[in-house]
Amino acid sequence: MQKSIKISIYTGLAAVLLTTAGCKKDFNNPNAATSDQVFSSAKGLAGVVVGLQRTYASNVAYGMWDATGLITNETILMNPGNTSEFQFSTGGTAVDGTNALLGNVWTSANKIIFDANNVINAAAKLSDKSYASGLIGYATIYKALSMGCLSGYWEKVPDTVGTATTTFSDRAVGFARAVAAIDKALAAISANAVSTAFAADVPVGVDLVNTLYALKARYSLFAGNYAAALAAANAVDLTKRSTMNFEAANPNPVFNFVTSTNNVYQPVDSTLGLPVAIAPDLADKRIPFYTVINATINPRFRLNGFWNTATAAIPLYYPGEMTLIKAEAYARQATPDLVNGILELNKVVTKKAAADPLGLGADLAPVAPATVADLLTQIYRNRCIELYLSGMKLEDMRRFGRPTSERKRNLFPYPFRERDSNPNTPADPAF
Repeated sequence: MQKSIKISIYTGLAAVLLTTAGCKKDFNNPNAATSDQVFSSAKGLAGVVVGLQRTYASNVAYGMWDATGLITNETILMNPGNTSEFQFSTGGTAVDGTNALLGNVWTSANKIIFDANNVINAAAKLSDKSYASGLIGYATIYKALSMGCLSGYWEKVPDTVGTATTTFSDRAVGFARAVAAIDKALAAISANAVSTAFAADVPVGVDLVNTLYALKARYSLFAGNYAAALAAANAVDLTKRSTMNFEAANPNPVFNFVTSTNNVYQPVDSTLGLPVAIAPDLADKRIPFYTVINATINPRFRLNGFWNTATAAIPLYYPGEMTLIKAEAYARQATPDLVNGILELNKVVTKKAAADPLGLGADLAPVAPATVADLLTQIYRNRCIELYLSGMKLEDMRRFGRPTSERKRNLFPYPFRERDSNPNTPADPAF
């Protein structure tokens, strides 16, 4: 990472100074709280974690939805004048270290990890351990999500943040680090239940414990630890939802920049980017959930679902995701459990929207895969539909061994801003 990531200004409890990893200066505001003041105060730390959510949604998650959608053919480009998106739409070597969107994802994800570490370390020193456990849990959610993003996009991930010449480890290590951070947060909450005072100081919508278990299930699956993924998914209450909520002053970023402008990307069509052999059944009610048809003006298919208003909430995890994780974990055991794998898969296939906390339901007849290979294909198919535009499809394509012809890149090149300042930056992957 580049030379310094410093926090010197906080302009209120709900905002974090968005200094970048390449910033070499401190911009001091004599009227603002100092870093020491913020990190010694429980309320100040709450302000920092609120800022983590804002930075994650607007920079990291937005970038993942944008890049993954175009790279995996979930979406089509509306305006080739959008340079970063044009690179993704073209794919291959057209995506390079100049890509501004990828550079922002890289910098913002590492910034979130840095800030979250500071919150976690400072929270451990607070006398109110129940407030501290809330801070640790909340900060860990965005730390883990950011670590998961880096591990899903780049072949190797930084070992540290805030230093000029960090070394790098394989991306599988990044997923393992995310799981380890989650385990520490769950232990802190188990020892001291989160106080109502903390819940009152952060935005509503985030279910701390269920989200931590859901992310543990997700990243354990990505790391190939199927027993841990199954156990964590089983610990998630599937009747609950956990979301990033938005308001007029802090709008849903996809609606703000994509849906409302029709100037970046839109759904490719009713296939949601899947090849003909595994395209969604047209009776699948998740298609009209995620897309809406404009009968008179192109493009015909427009974004719907979690991106159709400025205040639409976006999930941190999906109950259906947890069920599909269980199905995949059963299928990938040393001795595959076809019976339970199919059972879990069909919970998603037959689910009605009214039975899902997010309103997602395929409402189809059950399927009957005859082999483990068929089961895995159906799990992949349903992950692509259930988790449409979640940013996870590229990871899924690699894990399920989908043909490279179905995507435009496998992993991303490192931003030039990183390569120019860190001699340890790995070589870019060929594809």
